[in-house]
Amino acid sequence: MLINQIRNAGGKPTFTHKSLETISPTRLRSVVEELAYPRHYVAQRSDNERACYWICNELKQVGYDVRLQGEFDNIIALPQSRSADQPLILLGAHYDTVETTPGADDNNSAIAVCLEAARVLADLSLPVAVAVFNREEDGLLGSREFVANGLNELGLQIQEAHIFEMVGYFVKEPGSQSVPNGLPIKLPDVGDFLGLISNQSSNKITARLEKTAQAISMQTPLTTLKTYLGVEKLVSDLLRSDHVPFWENKIPAVMWTDTSNFRNPNYHAPSDLPETLDYEAMADVTRLIVGDLIRNRG
Repeated sequence: MLINQIRNAGGKPTFTHKSLETISPTRLRSVVEELAYPRHYVAQRSDNERACYWICNELKQVGYDVRLQGEFDNIIALPQSRSADQPLILLGAHYDTVETTPGADDNNSAIAVCLEAARVLADLSLPVAVAVFNREEDGLLGSREFVANGLNELGLQIQEAHIFEMVGYFVKEPGSQSVPNGLPIKLPDVGDFLGLISNQSSNKITARLEKTAQAISMQTPLTTLKTYLGVEKLVSDLLRSDHVPFWENKIPAVMWTDTSNFRNPNYHAPSDLPETLDYEAMADVTRLIVGDLIRNRG
């Protein structure tokens, strides 16, 4: 495993783009607040369907070709201008929650970043798709179904996937960050950083994102964890989100996270509320993915 920490000192960016200036913490918060209700697939099925309809409509409004995929209603949004054989860059998150929580961080924060990035990227003719999976909280059932069947059903080729899993809780108090059991590295003890986790097939993507973070002078600290030779399989906490089916099928994927329960005391609790999140940091997360895709694809 290789860990890298980037803390920009607020220097002048070496890469700028007008689209980055349009990313809005206010819009990010509005998405988190709109979806702030429990919506477990079984326990709150009607609310789960309500969230599905709302997310679909948001993606349609900014110009994506949206359809539901699979028995669990994964939301797949494709760029209107794509050619049938064009490999896609996928932005992904999950829209279900456990039944006890309104899910502000888990996983409204990730949905908000995906929707804001989709809005900004929609007019740039980049090969970017969005997948918002269902039933992550039930053993990754939605993303597993998508990778196993949906890619072939829809005729999609994924060049790389970026899976967002809790990206809204940032705190500056010493001792606020803990480390998963079995992770043989030292993390910062302040939970103010965005984490990126990759495996051998996706470490190059993470290295590219590190360079983008420096180029845009990202204000939120970035900590990256690159794993090699399948060692990620030995740490169960690295295998708890929708990036896993992609890894298992040799599709390059990076998980973006605030490290969830290793920082956030509201994890899976009724207290996971919109007012606990840092929307300026979420805007930084959005600028990083948008800036990287423009810088390297535009």
